Amino acid sequence: MIVTETNKPDTVEDGKRKWMYPLVRKGKLYQYRSWLSYLYLLLFFATPYLRINGNPVLLLNILERRFVILGKVFWPQDFFLFVLVMLAGIVCVVLFTMAFGRFFCGWICPQTIFMEMFFRKIEAWIEGDARQRKKLDAAPWTTNKIIRKTSKHVIFIVLSFVIANTFLSYIIGSEGLWKIITEPISQHWSGFISICLFTAVFYFIYSQVREIVCTVICPYGRLQGVLTDKHTLSVAYNYQRGEPRGKLNRKSEEQKGDCVDCKLCVDVCPTGIDIRKGPQLECINCTACIDACNEVMLKINKQANLIGFYSEEMIEKKTKPAFTARMATCSLVMVTLLGALTWFVGRQSDIDVTVLRSAGLLYQEQPGGYISNIYNADLINKTNKAQNITLVADDPSIKIKYIQAPGVIGSNQATKATFFLLVPANHITAAKTDINLKIIQGKTVVGTTSTTFVGPVD
Repeated sequence: MIVTETNKPDTVEDGKRKWMYPLVRKGKLYQYRSWLSYLYLLLFFATPYLRINGNPVLLLNILERRFVILGKVFWPQDFFLFVLVMLAGIVCVVLFTMAFGRFFCGWICPQTIFMEMFFRKIEAWIEGDARQRKKLDAAPWTTNKIIRKTSKHVIFIVLSFVIANTFLSYIIGSEGLWKIITEPISQHWSGFISICLFTAVFYFIYSQVREIVCTVICPYGRLQGVLTDKHTLSVAYNYQRGEPRGKLNRKSEEQKGDCVDCKLCVDVCPTGIDIRKGPQLECINCTACIDACNEVMLKINKQANLIGFYSEEMIEKKTKPAFTARMATCSLVMVTLLGALTWFVGRQSDIDVTVLRSAGLLYQEQPGGYISNIYNADLINKTNKAQNITLVADDPSIKIKYIQAPGVIGSNQATKATFFLLVPANHITAAKTDINLKIIQGKTVVGTTSTTFVGPVD
């Protein structure tokens, strides 16, 4: 592996880690990544405080088993939707990687965005560019070095603290976080300890671990070698154009490729690899090498994208990058899965009712020629407002006699109800009959449910 002046791989022959000093080249793709990262950071810090119909946009409250996605509340009874979400997510990851490689890692992954577009920029602002940072690290401890290093790490700790608070708000909600902040610590020891632990983890990752998360810890990188093939579109070096590489010498008649062996693509790589050596596990498709190479190609009047988005097949056959049928198929399957998931989520009712006949009890004969069964109902109010719920049978001849009425259900609360269903004996024609019930809030029907009625048969 090539070791350059400013950027070295994580390990060399002695097995020790070598610190990364990636150069920054602000090309077109870097600008796109910056804009995307600004949008991501805005959404990350703002989402816990945004509301849809009074509910958070996203809440993953594992402790209370309450989850909110895009304002929709999900309880343990909706577990099948989470299974569907997980299956759709896994399939989408597999298909996306098959078609577009590790694009997610370089452009969307929170680790990359926070590291390269947030912490790394702050580090460059305090300590200078890659060469200045390397020189500062190698220099003896002076007042200037102490001030710069202390300032950087203090800012890193503060930012990690802010990220930890925001991360926790996705679990306990912004209201719960506000209580931890405003009320005495003695009332929220678990929350306070959680914030401290999250702060320490984030600080350690972004100040010390860094690219090792991508190259060693994250399992997604390991999957890349299994999921990609010669048809996968990813960041690659066009060796057909670039080889044989060599320094630019206009006086020489020797035929050389477009690569001038400047090693700038290595210098800018945040994981320290040489993209010219082909597909590698450590490549996160961040496109930094594309911007760096295009800058050089422009200066020497060569065609851009010596390094670009290519599949192995495109390089071998010297074809241009294209949206292939394989990519279109994978994209269509992903859209279909996400569409199906959206449809299921959209059909979720704000009031969830489950009605079950009491086990072990037979039917009862009631005065007036009625046959009755006793039922238990579990009702969940998934809205942020109290709801007055009643149950009414579709068939007006069927009566409901409450032992325990549901009444008013508080916001995001659950309750139980117990009642008799009374069916006219002359309407019973089978041992088991399906009964449909309407769920009524005030005077509005907000949903339906069904249950089974057991009666005598002559």
